[in-house]
Amino acid sequence: MPFFIIAAVLMIAADQAVKYWALTVLQPQGTIPVIENVFHLTYVENRGAAFSLFAKFDSPWLFVVLATVITIVIIYVLHKGVIQSNLGRWSLVLVAAGALGNAIDRAVRGFVVDLFDFRLIHFPVFNVADIFICLGGLLFVIYVLFQHKDKEPAVAQETEDHE
Repeated sequence: MPFFIIAAVLMIAADQAVKYWALTVLQPQGTIPVIENVFHLTYVENRGAAFSLFAKFDSPWLFVVLATVITIVIIYVLHKGVIQSNLGRWSLVLVAAGALGNAIDRAVRGFVVDLFDFRLIHFPVFNVADIFICLGGLLFVIYVLFQHKDKEPAVAQETEDHE
């Protein structure tokens, strides 16, 4: 568990460092084209949830509380050893680090700093913490799919033995 905590702290630090750069260097410029009309670094203040969903609520503390509850549940699950697979554990660490990274922004600034802007496909602007959350969610789905898949052959084998 201590290794996961160190990893999460490093992920949160990386997220906050990139956001600090966005606040100090990118904000005055607004946008920096990396590949013109394809990928830009664009300063955006996100007051909603992921990809600006629920921005109309304009209540950063609601999202801070939600991120805190999610993180407490993840810490409890990891501490109790509910998930034995490294894939499952890493998926939860990524989600917790991303949730806390964005919660720090909301608690300190009242909004989340976003900067990665894929203009070619008109994707919402996002940040490092969002990447952690999405990657963690994807890995958790893969974990769940393989967890069930590992159990199915044993059931199928028992059925074949009884015939």
